[in-house]
Amino acid sequence: MADHNVPDYELADTLRLDSPNQFKALFDNTRSEIIDLLNERSATIKELAETLDKPKGTIGHHVGVLAEAGLIHVVRTEKVRAIEAKYYGRTARTFLLHSLTGDDVDLAPEFFLATAAAEYSDAAGRIPDYTDSGPLSTLRYARIPESRAVEWVQRLVDLIDEFIGEERGGETTYGLVLGFYSTSRPHLPDTKTS
Repeated sequence: MADHNVPDYELADTLRLDSPNQFKALFDNTRSEIIDLLNERSATIKELAETLDKPKGTIGHHVGVLAEAGLIHVVRTEKVRAIEAKYYGRTARTFLLHSLTGDDVDLAPEFFLATAAAEYSDAAGRIPDYTDSGPLSTLRYARIPESRAVEWVQRLVDLIDEFIGEERGGETTYGLVLGFYSTSRPHLPDTKTS
């Protein structure tokens, strides 16, 4: 039985993105969709084009950009009639992002949140609020010590790992967006204890 928690090919756990070309390659909507699909299993350009409902030439271009940046590569080939089909896979399950200096990369901090907000809005319009799997959102604030903030970040990272490790199945792809950040919101002073 196939292990649905990992793709059907070997890949590294992490890849640290350290060049502007990698950032630029990854942060395009179509290329991000390709990267996400390849987290499930390897695929040909034809399969990706059909799944994304885009021309093969367009997907071929995006696959080339991702391959040139070292984010995907050919993981196997198969002879289909007289043609050799190339199956592409990710080079790593997780891409680690870090800041690059200079103006080489124009990655707005809100990139992930803007993408999630658009998808959330679409989902909210399709799914009634009363369903158990419908969209859920909340925004809360808590004034906590920095040491606890570090613990919360780790708990959220663990939750993300659990989410992406779920067995693949069903007919719906769900999104999970998490944010943890310091704010400039005012707070009442601590009360003095006697």
